[in-house]
Amino acid sequence: MADAAAPDLSTVIRDGRWLAHRYDDEADVVLFRFLDRDAHNAATFLVDEEIGDAPMTAAPRAACLEMVRKMDLPTPRYIIHSAYCCSTMLARAFDIPGVSVGIKEPVILNDVVGVHIRGGDPRQVAAALDIATLLLRRPLAPGEATVVKPSNILNPLLPLLLRLRPDARLLLLYAPLEAFVASIARKEAAGRNWARDLMWKFIRLGQAVRFGFTDEELYKHTDLQVAALGWLAQHAMFNEIAEANPQTVRTLDSEVLVARPQEVMERLKQHFDLDFDAAEIAAGPAFNRHSKSGDQFSAAERAAEREQGLAAHRGEVEIVMKWIERVADHAGISLESEHPLLA
Repeated sequence: MADAAAPDLSTVIRDGRWLAHRYDDEADVVLFRFLDRDAHNAATFLVDEEIGDAPMTAAPRAACLEMVRKMDLPTPRYIIHSAYCCSTMLARAFDIPGVSVGIKEPVILNDVVGVHIRGGDPRQVAAALDIATLLLRRPLAPGEATVVKPSNILNPLLPLLLRLRPDARLLLLYAPLEAFVASIARKEAAGRNWARDLMWKFIRLGQAVRFGFTDEELYKHTDLQVAALGWLAQHAMFNEIAEANPQTVRTLDSEVLVARPQEVMERLKQHFDLDFDAAEIAAGPAFNRHSKSGDQFSAAERAAEREQGLAAHRGEVEIVMKWIERVADHAGISLESEHPLLA
């Protein structure tokens, strides 16, 4: 599996440009791919289809652990999100040479979740999450920090992550419920299939049990009902985590992020303990280009796109909103967020 040009393991571990890309649970091996800053910037997500034929090498998890434990690693910083909430845009904002880099949905964390979904030994799940989160803290360049934005499929493992990394600084980012449901509707079959797939994974991870629905009842719900339940499951977990960790966790509404980017970056500068010019970052490409296409894209255009999607599906969205509010009330879940980054 090793590329002919790959250096020895000690060099790989010390160089954060060797991204911890995949975890093979059967072989207990970590696969690394070499990605410099330009490669990180070019990728929307750090998946094979986007990083191409980047050099690679592999090493046993135990050997990686022995070496990375000897390093003086920066504080772990995470953008945790519930999907369709401008998380990629925010991760791109942390591409600040000399300060930080945003690590966008590293697949190794999905691999850890996969071990858990397949019924893997909890000790191996914990060991895999331990090495993945350690390796993702390695700076891309000396003196920098990493701000990791996992896929939201990691969210059910957040309690385990916080047990392993109690010093982690987390931002819990979410879209307002109506905006989220409308976004799923606007994406038509792709969005609706995604919502059902996410719910299936949450069920396997034990995250949807709290609402008391049987598998048959969930199957009979409409796509947008399932999407709303997925949002509510994540929202409830976010509030529990924020309440339990008031010093290290903050929540953020994506509408606030889009409307007040400079204020958000000022607060995140403090929350993540990083040194940068918030005004400069807020005026930069991360907040003025589409996070996936790279085209010019303003806050007004985002709002117009959201309103257009809501208008096309308003009747269905309104029915689902009334229903999910009753579900939340019955489950004792407040739709307000705990410990917001900005009031």
